[in-house]
Formats: sequence, structure tokens, C-alpha cells
Amino acid sequence: MHVRPDVLAAIGNTPLIRLARASEATGCTILGKAEFMNPGASVKDRAALAIVMDAVERGELRPGGTIVDGTAGNTGIGLAMVANALGMKTVIVIPDTQSQEKKDTLRMLGAELIEVPAVPYKNPNNYVKVAGRIAEKLARDNPAGAIWANQFDNVANRDAHVATTGPEIWEQTDGKIDGFVSAVGTGGTLAGVAAALRSRKPDVQIALADVPGAALYNYYAHGELKAEGSSITEGIGQGRITANLDGFAPDHAFFIPDEESVAETFRLLEEEGMALGASSGVNVAGAIRLAREMGPGHTIVTILCDPAARYQSRLFNPDFLRSKGLAVPAWLEREPTVAPDFVPVEA
Repeated sequence: MHVRPDVLAAIGNTPLIRLARASEATGCTILGKAEFMNPGASVKDRAALAIVMDAVERGELRPGGTIVDGTAGNTGIGLAMVANALGMKTVIVIPDTQSQEKKDTLRMLGAELIEVPAVPYKNPNNYVKVAGRIAEKLARDNPAGAIWANQFDNVANRDAHVATTGPEIWEQTDGKIDGFVSAVGTGGTLAGVAAALRSRKPDVQIALADVPGAALYNYYAHGELKAEGSSITEGIGQGRITANLDGFAPDHAFFIPDEESVAETFRLLEEEGMALGASSGVNVAGAIRLAREMGPGHTIVTILCDPAARYQSRLFNPDFLRSKGLAVPAWLEREPTVAPDFVPVEA
């Protein structure tokens, strides 16, 4: 029998899936790491587990303690799952602009959810800073401990990918990997996987896929933290160099507009059978860009981050897409129908 002792042991060891259309279009082998298959349904489960276990090992957190963080949703979901499994509580501070589906999932998991207006990081009422103040207050009164997970600047996040995601990719490709691409939220996934792969193959090509409204494309391409526009993607896009990004530099930086990432997201569903969020579309678009930059015959890996169900009311809403000037696939416009000669059978 092969039995996992608990849900935490089910985090990681996700499969690589060959993306047929992207591979055939570029002459490369493009593989997606299926992080949506984690028990909390996102790549953020890895960081959540690592951050909590790091605090436990340092004696800052025990059963009955509280984990606080500011998150766009997926890290909070991962933290709530980990906390429940360890007999802890979670307080999640989230910008009120995030999808209702993620908010509902956090409440379903028992997290105390605090919604705040979306304001820039420099504002003292930014959701990340609010979370830090709440954690500091709770820590004074909780004998079991209360921590600020601080996913953006807690390098246990990056270390999780150095220790798990990167080595998994290396082993799953038998070391035959030529490039890795990822968008950035905290920077933990991209910087961590890059460190793991570069330690094994120094000439592996690492690429950032960045979205409108984020500043890292301009920073790595032109040396200036400059953001323009906005994106419908959630949970990715960064305006500063977080601690998880400290010392990291990609070999390539790609700017991926929403028109491109949303189209790739719908192609993943229609042609590959995978219903995923728009960040996966950003990553696949970036992988295609890197494949074309490197030329045919290379193996490139990216991250398939989380499920489409967390964005149903927006990404799969024709009115919302049109309001953002984005194309609506024909199948999404179809009205549900019932066969005109349908006659129910009596039970």
C-alpha cells in the first residue's frame, strides 16, 4: 500500500504534462508542472507548508497558534489548509479586488478573512502591512504563538522551491531541461527553481514572464522599476524586489499582455483539456516566447498554477472580458439548451 500519512505529505511531487500545441508550434518540448494538483490546488501550497514548518522548527508556533498573512488568495488557501492539519488558526488579509471564489474558499476553510481596499505597497494600509500589524498584536496575547507568514519577504518561500520544485523538475526531465519560465508574485517560485536548476546546470535559461501593471519586466530588461497599465491576472505582478528575489536575475524577461495570456488560457482548456487560471496562460505564453528565442529542439518547463474555478466570475464571464477589451471565445457565449423533444421518464 502507498498511503500518505496526512494531507501535508500530499504537497509536491506533481507531474509534468507535455503541452502538445505549444510544443508543436515551436518545435520544442514544452512541459507544464501541474501545481494545480496540490491538495490546496495551487503552487502556493509549497510555500505555505515551508513557512509554517520553519516557524514551528524555530519554536515560534505551536498547535493552537495563529498564522497571519496578506495574500491575493492562493497562499492564504494553502496556509489555511496547513493550519487546519496542524491544529492552528489563520487570519488572512486580502485586497477586496480579488475574486469572490477565492474569498469563499478561504471562508470555507475556516480562515478569518479581513478584506481591505487595494492600495500600493508604500501605503501603510497595504494588505501586506496590515497583516504584519495584526500578527504583531496577536503574538503578544497568544501563548501558542502567532506569526506573520510574510510570504513576500520570508525566504522559506524561496527555499521550498530550491528543496522541492526545482529538484523534482530536474529528476522528471532526467536533467534534460534547457529552460524554465515563470511569472512572479512573491518571486519565490522563479528564484527558487532557478537556484536549484542553475546549481545542476549553470547554462540553463531562466525567464521571467511579466504582466501589465507589474514593474519587473522593465527592471530586468531596462534597469528601472517601472509599471504601466493593468492586468486581469490575480496573484502575480510585483512592483519591488522582494527578499525572495534578492540576488536573482533572469536570462530573459518577457512582457505578456492580457490578450496573449487569456488566449493561451483558453487554448489550454479547449485544446489540452486543462481549465486553469490566467497566470498559467501567462506562463505558457512565456514558455512559447523562450522556445522561439532558443530555437527548436529544446526542453522548457513552466508552472501550471491553479484552477479556473477560482476565477469563474471574471475570467469566464463574457461581460467582464468585453469590459476589458478581451476576446470572448464562442463556446463561452453559448446559452444552455434543452432538447425540444425531451420528455422526462417517470421514476
